[in-house]
Amino acid sequence: MHVIVVGSGIAGLSAALSAAETGARVTIVERASEGEHGGNTRYTEAYLRMKSMDEVADDFIDHFMANAGGYTDPSIEQEMVRDYADWSPLARSQSTVDPDLLGTFANKAGPTLRWLESNGLRFDFLPTAFITTTTTRLLPVGGGLAMVETLTAACMAKGVDFHFETTAQSLLRTAGKVTGLATSSGELDANAVILACGGFEGNPEMLARYVGASAINLRPVARGGHYNKGEGIRMALDIGAAPNGDFGSYHAEPIDPRSGIAEPAIFTFPYGILVNKAGERFTDEAPGTVDAHYESVTRRIYEQRDGIAWMIADAKLDDVPNWQKGSRTDQPPVTGASVAKLAEKIGISADALSTTIDTYNAACGEGRFKPLEKDGLSTVGLTPPKSNWARPIDQAPFRAWPVISANVFTFGGLKVDRDARVVDQDGRAIPGLYAAGETMGIYYRTYTGSTSVLRGAVFGRQAALHACGQLQ
Repeated sequence: MHVIVVGSGIAGLSAALSAAETGARVTIVERASEGEHGGNTRYTEAYLRMKSMDEVADDFIDHFMANAGGYTDPSIEQEMVRDYADWSPLARSQSTVDPDLLGTFANKAGPTLRWLESNGLRFDFLPTAFITTTTTRLLPVGGGLAMVETLTAACMAKGVDFHFETTAQSLLRTAGKVTGLATSSGELDANAVILACGGFEGNPEMLARYVGASAINLRPVARGGHYNKGEGIRMALDIGAAPNGDFGSYHAEPIDPRSGIAEPAIFTFPYGILVNKAGERFTDEAPGTVDAHYESVTRRIYEQRDGIAWMIADAKLDDVPNWQKGSRTDQPPVTGASVAKLAEKIGISADALSTTIDTYNAACGEGRFKPLEKDGLSTVGLTPPKSNWARPIDQAPFRAWPVISANVFTFGGLKVDRDARVVDQDGRAIPGLYAAGETMGIYYRTYTGSTSVLRGAVFGRQAALHACGQLQ
């Protein structure tokens, strides 16, 4: 039995190690060089939406189902409450998060983490970058880097053959079955191919085609994302795979564009205001806790001219305990002794910014400021409103950070079943072909936070076990 795995992030490494543990011969094809491999996983803290090692968070299923797709035909939805074997081809190939897949995800999350633990990873409820939160998050000790390094070593110890600096190009087929992979270094024969090579956040052409022309204002959240150029998705679509996930969207995160570090997030904007290049506010900066709303706010930033905004705060930001943990950039704020001087430094009309701040200050209501919880301290009669933590910006020094939308990963990918088999447009599993991680599509509208690394681990393992005959 020979299994080819494309990609070496959490999905690919979980697949490769799982397959190797069954005794299969395993080859990993990876575009990056050794030591820079691992895709986005290498650079993430790898938050996991779990309430314990064995149970997903209480809101896990509900959040996914609230963002399960577009307006699905009710007659097709009704089929999905039956056993999967009774679904029509339309239901099996439907672009949605189906309950069969989601149930498997939730049920296998705990056992997958226990398997990772047995291979040397440790997990704990560690501090996060979010100052206010609504759900529970478990983290691997050492983050995604520990995952990559630990699983890479385990794979090598099991004899997995790594082909670094090698790009997957197309799938090989015989009589409808995937039988190998064409790469930049030649062709490889296999009994199964598992595509775990990310989305297309590193491919400007695919971003422009699917996300739109304004995608020029996006950039991957970390260096690993630049390696994700969409070949895995493209080569499967080329042989009739069904698409899944929201191809026109992506996971948005607010970052400082001046910084070159991984994930230089700005999660402190609820304690200030956001203005565009015209010096105008354009969104409610604080509709709720930052972990639940940063993505929707970041999407509004992306809609502004040139996809950029400025977070404006004053000296009172220091009233927020440990606010620095939510400002992960390595670049200092732009500061000014007055609003006019700050405006000059950031290239915004001083009159426009002063008018915006004066109008906002006059609308700030009365109440007690509670920085670590939703405090209802809101503006009155202001459009757009600010729903929490609304205090006047009136104490020097005034501070500003530029904020753009990072593309953490793209949502569009391949339709898979509970065993991570890629499904074609007629609802049939394509023999010999699997997908996991970002290459499989599962997200629509709004990202269910802290589930992407978990998705990679669960379905990477599912794919390998099914390919090697260990799942029924």
